[in-house]
Amino acid sequence: MSAVQFYATGRRKTATARVYLRPGGGGLVVNHRPIDSYFHTDALKRVVREPLVLTETQERFDILVNVAGGGEAGQAGAIRHGIARALVQFDVALRPKLKTAGFLTRDSRVKERKKYGQRGARARFQFSKR
Repeated sequence: MSAVQFYATGRRKTATARVYLRPGGGGLVVNHRPIDSYFHTDALKRVVREPLVLTETQERFDILVNVAGGGEAGQAGAIRHGIARALVQFDVALRPKLKTAGFLTRDSRVKERKKYGQRGARARFQFSKR
């Protein structure tokens, strides 16, 4: 285990990702599995790598991620958020670039709860006059 490491937490929907950036060759491990076996679609893999591509640091770090909660898309968004925050810890000069891309903002959209007397969060039961 190397002495230099950058840690950050990322969140999206109900998913929480703990991200560790360590100097290395560009490996990305999610929950003790390579990213290619963890995420099945190329779109989600791309979402996770977006902050690294933007800051051109793909080959500089080995990234270890522990992620829990939510679904695949929420977890990918949480990892992206965590990686972006960890990159800012590594180099504050990257902050403006990541901020304008929107990677440092926590996406606060979560599922709205179902209300009593209704079919869902907003949907009502069908009204019958007779």
